[in-house]
Amino acid sequence: MGVLEDKTRARYFYKYLSKVYDRVNSFIFTEPMRDRAISMLDLQGEEAVLDVGCGTGFGTEGLLAHTDDVVGVDQSPHQLSKARERLVIDEEVTFTMGDAERLPFRTDSFDAAWSSGSIEYWPNPVTGLREMRRVVKPGGTVVVVGPNYPDSRIMQAVADAIMLFYTVEEIDEMFGEAGYEDVDHEILGSKYWSDPAIASVGTVPRD
Repeated sequence: MGVLEDKTRARYFYKYLSKVYDRVNSFIFTEPMRDRAISMLDLQGEEAVLDVGCGTGFGTEGLLAHTDDVVGVDQSPHQLSKARERLVIDEEVTFTMGDAERLPFRTDSFDAAWSSGSIEYWPNPVTGLREMRRVVKPGGTVVVVGPNYPDSRIMQAVADAIMLFYTVEEIDEMFGEAGYEDVDHEILGSKYWSDPAIASVGTVPRD
């Protein structure tokens, strides 16, 4: 387990990273990458969507271009503060404190769920994926964007020491264990980096 796959350490880490997070993140997870991943939700404009691990609201902002009903949840008060600043004039979004592995929402509360840049910090990612499945209505869609496992052995050692990085095969197994159907994946890249992220989509079973 990486050093940041611990909730207390992650909160402390984001207390300071939140000040520069958007500047750093813009080179790793770009707007075109975000928008491509959001398109995998196939939103029609009226869905209630949960943004798990919403951070500074970068993903939330993208979701609001497709639906007027978005709830963002994050365990870091500092990240949520930045998210509220980003979307202060938007009355269609609600932000709340919460743990991805114990989401503070009733079963079948949302039509879809999204998470980007968060699963790598979850100590038990399958538990978090099950929670997302629980709060999404049967037939709904869940998309998770996380870090692609690097090819270099040196970078693999660094990645393993910090947080969760995974391959398509590993995230496919996690989605399957969490009970999703019709699971698919897409490697996301940009002009800065060819393959830093994996976008995964799954459907909540109807029975």
